[in-house]
Amino acid sequence: MNHGLRDLARELYRAQQQVDRLEKLLLSATPEEEMAIQNELEEARVERRQLQKIIDGRKDSSPLPRKF
Repeated sequence: MNHGLRDLARELYRAQQQVDRLEKLLLSATPEEEMAIQNELEEARVERRQLQKIIDGRKDSSPLPRKF
């Protein structure tokens, strides 16, 4: 999976929007809906974290020299 940084940023934005949407949905969920939304929310958060780690890793391995 060789995405450019821009594509990854777009995916991260989409994942964040999904997390936000599910968090809002959870606020008005019935007890019956709550567990399913919680599960979906946890999956969305995991995806968001994974994307963030990939992006952070790309930034850290930047070929540009750094000044300390």
